[in-house]
Amino acid sequence: MIPLYTQEEFDNTKSREKLPLKCKQCGGIFYRRKHVIQEGLKHPKMQPKDFCCNICRAKYANRNNTIGVLCDQCNLFITKKKSDIRKTKHHFCSHSCSAKYHNSRKQTGTRKSKFEAWVEEQLVSLYPNLEFHFNKKDAILSELDIYIPSLKLAFEINGIFHYEPIFGQDKLSRIQNNERRKFAACAERGIGLCIIDTSSLNYFKPAKAQKFLDIITGIIDQTLSLDL
Repeated sequence: MIPLYTQEEFDNTKSREKLPLKCKQCGGIFYRRKHVIQEGLKHPKMQPKDFCCNICRAKYANRNNTIGVLCDQCNLFITKKKSDIRKTKHHFCSHSCSAKYHNSRKQTGTRKSKFEAWVEEQLVSLYPNLEFHFNKKDAILSELDIYIPSLKLAFEINGIFHYEPIFGQDKLSRIQNNERRKFAACAERGIGLCIIDTSSLNYFKPAKAQKFLDIITGIIDQTLSLDL
């Protein structure tokens, strides 16, 4: 946003009183309440506070081969390249909003992501002679995403919920404490537990997921070679 007021004027203005701004598109003067401006300063991404009207906002967004869209989770106005718009029907301002959106729309009782289901399918196909336990509690009385009994090897596939407080700090702390308990339980039983950080995987596509599968298969292959 382009302010047309001094810091002193801002400090002396009440929360619901309006202050002058300059439109980033047409250069016209318009007014926004102080509390709206303060909210815009907290979120520096392109906001309606930057423009005098939606027409100017859309014109500005369409410059440089970009398009303005709303985040499907929080309705924040963002800009994306036209090439990125065509890749997916959903758009998000952050990893957190993407995770919240998709998690809230999972079918009841469905715990596996598309990525996890795809990894299971690939592993069973790549290693037909290995026995895999997926999402079972038989090894440590706590669920492991992937466990290979013959190799005493386990994997946990950790998405963004394991690293960011999507549903609050208390929830994140419980998740991380549970992970520490799993490590301890695996260590007691001589099971090697490997953490696969997939928090950078915004949405599932085999091409994007392949690098994580390669990490898993690399560890399995190395363990198999040590057993020979």
